[in-house]
Amino acid sequence: LAREFRDRWRAVQNVEIQEQRATSISLRWQQLNSLLQLAVGLGLPLARSDEEEAVVWRRWARLKGAEE
Repeated sequence: LAREFRDRWRAVQNVEIQEQRATSISLRWQQLNSLLQLAVGLGLPLARSDEEEAVVWRRWARLKGAEE
């Protein structure tokens, strides 16, 4: 049952990959612009701060160190 579930989601993933490859550059730009306009409309910050990025890198380094 778990294999069937996994196989169905792999099939869905393959279809999505094919659809993305078939999408024109023009449509991709329209989609990107729509997302940006939505973010602006919601008041989301578009620029990331260097401090936020540093926090992510420190967390990643800590997790990577835990694996070793």
